[in-house]
Amino acid sequence: MSYNSPFTGNVIQPTDVSYRAVTLSANTQLEWPINGNATDDYAARIMNVTATAGGLSLYMPPANQASVGQDALIRNVGATTFTVKDYEGTNTIVTIAAGESKYIYITANPTATGTWSNIAFGTGTSSADAGTLAGSQPTGLVAEGSVLNQAHPIQTLTNSYTFVTTDRALTYVWSGGAGSVTLPSANTLNNNWFTLIKNNGTGTLTVNTTGGQLLDGGTSKAFQPSESAFIVCSGTNFVTVGYGVSTQFEYGVLTKDVSAGGTITLTASEAANTIMIFTGTLASSVTVIVPPVVNFYIVSNQTVAGGNTLTISTGAIGASTATVPANGQASLFCDATNIFNANTTQAGGTTFSIVDGTAANPSLNFSTENNTGIFRPGGGGAFGISILGTQRFDLSATGLTITGNVQASGSGNFEGGISGGTF
Repeated sequence: MSYNSPFTGNVIQPTDVSYRAVTLSANTQLEWPINGNATDDYAARIMNVTATAGGLSLYMPPANQASVGQDALIRNVGATTFTVKDYEGTNTIVTIAAGESKYIYITANPTATGTWSNIAFGTGTSSADAGTLAGSQPTGLVAEGSVLNQAHPIQTLTNSYTFVTTDRALTYVWSGGAGSVTLPSANTLNNNWFTLIKNNGTGTLTVNTTGGQLLDGGTSKAFQPSESAFIVCSGTNFVTVGYGVSTQFEYGVLTKDVSAGGTITLTASEAANTIMIFTGTLASSVTVIVPPVVNFYIVSNQTVAGGNTLTISTGAIGASTATVPANGQASLFCDATNIFNANTTQAGGTTFSIVDGTAANPSLNFSTENNTGIFRPGGGGAFGISILGTQRFDLSATGLTITGNVQASGSGNFEGGISGGTF
């Protein structure tokens, strides 16, 4: 029920009292301040209430003596919780804890009890809601007095572990030997979930992703002893922030499948690894592009080449490149444009060892024809020469075998004859 002015048509509210301080020492029934009533317990638009004991209630005036929309802002300035009820005490409109403020208003008024709604305002002091805003731990926040501060509680790990959603803002310290931990699927986390990790152990800690998702461009990341970082989720993948590289264990290892062949460009995080191991059965020759920055690389070609090649390049036009044979390794350096092979013999050295190689990928070969060169066919002192991937020369402790036609230009002798030869 509403009361309208015959002059303006606007809803008429009871005579308004703007403010009142209430000391609640017993259950108290309020009245509307009608006809200048200011001696009884009247309801004001703004009331600061102090309850002197627990379990007390403040009863609002009859709803059917006011229009819908009649309101009051009630603030608990005391230390004790109290409740606000309708006129007959049948329903609790709102419970107001210490420091809280609640705004209540009438939405229906056919009876004295009526229907009331409420809106929670901020608390009267910052100390009262700091703990509420901090929430249940861990959240990354902690209430200290009247203010919020960051919080990153420490958890210790010595065994394999899979992170969960509630690990947000926690700091995990690895204290074991070599081991691994796994991140949950990024799709189950928010685009702001994060955790902190520190390797305080004695071996490499590998952080793996789930379902092929990426961490700094790879499906895993190795943390050497004393390395640490924030790991942050984007909702689809992960990145590290503040990744600290150990000065004692500064070499990272990249193992990458390049079986697709063609041109493969390394990401900045992949190229940050000094040691690179390339694997896979090559569908075609492959060129691996590294960033054009001054750097040093140790490259191991562990692919099944099938006559295809593995070349390292910066992608710069006209720049030098380096080809690493299958089953071979090379030390390469980049001058920010060119790739150079740093492998050489030491002055004054007495020996120089190379891998055995194969006919298709001889150990010593030519940069423009790397399937021609020398290799070791097998045990027993064998020595072979390969031409275009086919062994033509086989020298062993039992003799010499040459595959194909022996062509002579001018004169020459084979001492002792040629076993099985035809002249």
